Amino acid sequence: MSELDIAIQFLKSAPGYLKKSPYKLAERLDIKLQSAYDALKIVKQSLKTFKSLDTEPSEMTNFYSNYDKSFNTFINDYHNEKGKEIISEIEKLPYLKDNKAESFREAFKNVKGIAWQKEVIINKSITGKNVLVIGDLHLPFSLDGYLEHCINTYKQYNCDEVVFIGDIIDNHASSYHESDPDGHSAGQELEQAIYETSKWYKAFPKATVIIGNHDRIIMRKAHSSGLSKRWIKDYADVLRTPGWNFTESIEIDDVLYIHGEGGTARNRVKSDLQSIVQGHLHTQCYTEWYVGSKFKIFGMQVGCGIDHKSYAMAYAKENKKPAIACGVVLQGKTPINIMMEL
Repeated sequence: MSELDIAIQFLKSAPGYLKKSPYKLAERLDIKLQSAYDALKIVKQSLKTFKSLDTEPSEMTNFYSNYDKSFNTFINDYHNEKGKEIISEIEKLPYLKDNKAESFREAFKNVKGIAWQKEVIINKSITGKNVLVIGDLHLPFSLDGYLEHCINTYKQYNCDEVVFIGDIIDNHASSYHESDPDGHSAGQELEQAIYETSKWYKAFPKATVIIGNHDRIIMRKAHSSGLSKRWIKDYADVLRTPGWNFTESIEIDDVLYIHGEGGTARNRVKSDLQSIVQGHLHTQCYTEWYVGSKFKIFGMQVGCGIDHKSYAMAYAKENKKPAIACGVVLQGKTPINIMMEL
């Protein structure tokens, strides 16, 4: 995916960033300022058409619930009989009649725009699940024993959902910064990362993987080299993890899971007024609550699972030691940091 595509996809899943400046978006996604500016312009322009529509959130929610369809599936269904049935139902919606939608694509854009406005997004679900949150791994430079720590935590808290919080691989040899000339080549590092990933995949064959800034390095380099995204394999194909869903963010039980390039969890939760779980900052592991007259939300920094003695982490050798930990969020209401015994 290009930086522009990444930014547009992120804005769909995190509409709150439509109110922020291109500088904030570029910093959040670690992309060029021009890409952030273009993405904001495209998405805002798409939404302008729908701001005057008189919509009923309950009706729209019921529509999506009845058909249990994601936007991608709508597109796939366009050319078959089920698709025609869905198109017919879309065009019957009262807030589309006045807009005189004459085709499926127009109707689809209308419904999609309304969904963005109401923040009814694909990656949002109310499940009442117990979520295991796995910190930054930076494979193949993860700490021995961290996998076992996460497996034990999963079992102890009866988890039924797994979220990797980002930077699952390090890409040290391919970094924009100086790499160790005595370390692995890019190919050797990737092979080792794939091997280490296979252990995590065996333990957690179904999981959501948040895309972190280190995961994104290869995509960014391809883009800056002028390569079309069609030449680039998906993360799951490269790492041989077909059961993992790679995404910029996911919302489960009203808790937003992101990588966290934009700052700390304590700051993000206060600006978004939503419970946040994030990684990225290796030395931070905490949960802080913020309570108002009508809300109770938390910000969690989950910690990480890196081996700070590895050559890839030499840039941080003078910093504080990393907080080796994972986290769990029970039913969307009870966040717990689980420190690893070292």
